[in-house]
Amino acid sequence: MKDKLIYTLHANICKALASPVRIEIIDVLGSREMTFGEIQSETNVLKSNLSQHLSLMVSSGILLQRKVGLNVYFKLSSEKIAQACEIMREVLIENLKKNHELIDKIS
Repeated sequence: MKDKLIYTLHANICKALASPVRIEIIDVLGSREMTFGEIQSETNVLKSNLSQHLSLMVSSGILLQRKVGLNVYFKLSSEKIAQACEIMREVLIENLKKNHELIDKIS
């Protein structure tokens, strides 16, 4: 029997991604590093709220951070995180298209 710990860890990552703001942060970061201020400017999320989201994402291993002087820089811990979100978005779009086609058929 497989060690079920991997499922728990996987679920924890999914929980950390279960926020539109956090998904937007992943999209904004893409494959580049940005300062807190740059992320805030791109997302228009309140500083205190953004700080909480970034902190959770760092603690769950989604983001890496480094401090240089007064600036804190953030980047994805792996480009695969952005790829996974992109794949999920593609699935969402496919499902929306299927639902639209179904509605067209019954209308």
